[in-house]
Amino acid sequence: MSRVRLKPIDGQVIVITGASSGIGLVTARLAIERGAKVMLVSRDAAALQSIVTALGENADFAAADVGDAGAVEAVAQATIDRFGRIDSWINVAGVAIYAKLLDTPMDEHERLFRTNYFGVVHSALAAIPRLRQTGGAFITVASIVSDLPAPVMGAYAASKHAVKGYIDSLRIEVTGDALPIAITLIKPSGTDTPIADHAANHLDGAALLPPPVYDPAVVAEAILDATVHPRREVTVGGIGRAQVLAATHFPQALDWMGGVFARLLRDPSRPPSSGDNLGAPVRNGRERSRDQTGRSFSLYTAAERNKGALAGGLLLAGVAIAAGRRLRASGK
Repeated sequence: MSRVRLKPIDGQVIVITGASSGIGLVTARLAIERGAKVMLVSRDAAALQSIVTALGENADFAAADVGDAGAVEAVAQATIDRFGRIDSWINVAGVAIYAKLLDTPMDEHERLFRTNYFGVVHSALAAIPRLRQTGGAFITVASIVSDLPAPVMGAYAASKHAVKGYIDSLRIEVTGDALPIAITLIKPSGTDTPIADHAANHLDGAALLPPPVYDPAVVAEAILDATVHPRREVTVGGIGRAQVLAATHFPQALDWMGGVFARLLRDPSRPPSSGDNLGAPVRNGRERSRDQTGRSFSLYTAAERNKGALAGGLLLAGVAIAAGRRLRASGK
């Protein structure tokens, strides 16, 4: 991973799936602001057209369902035709189901995996052959639930476990073949996006994001950092990291508290959303949810992305302390 050299963001061509809302849209806006050329991808051509018009000449779009391997291959070729190359490919497209596993309709379960898991597989098949020629980053947004279970979001959690397994295995193979590609997994904590509004909801009440939540810009910053600095894996949000550690070390406690957690994912005072985006896009172009407000900063994520600087600072502090002790001992 350390041998990979990534370009400055203002010299990059970036593909972003799931770019018509939420984390994908926030990431696209920030990348454009910082000088990148961006191909925005989602199923919603009308929303993408409006977004790209506002973003300007460095943005273009390709309407595609990531669950369709041929459509994703066409996106890669369209990006080459439009901008000449691909430097970073970012997988954000995802859908969700709120239901107990035994109550989850099989067609919805399969459709979710078609987007969340096979969308990543199709992207790898399209992107890696292009990236291996000139180098670059292949970045996938998973979730902290790739590391822990999630009652009433079990299908979603299972798909993210599958994504983590695929990406970790892909990284081993890419490293073994000495390809100049950074393979990165981003694992956000609960994030203030419209995903709950767009989910297929079989609960008694409106679906909610797992609280407390972070602003999508926190995730977007971690993603864009990975386009210029090779990262293996980044957990976004110290709260999510704490949840993963608790689930790892106290799994029985999580089993017992699952019912409490499940109740935090619904608002029985409001009815469920009338539609979902499993089979077709829900047009809105929104970056954030209607009902929750995300935290705008994560100290844990900032420290995780700057381990070298943190280690250097601790070393300098240690040297200063040691020097001070020697001076006091010498009586100076």
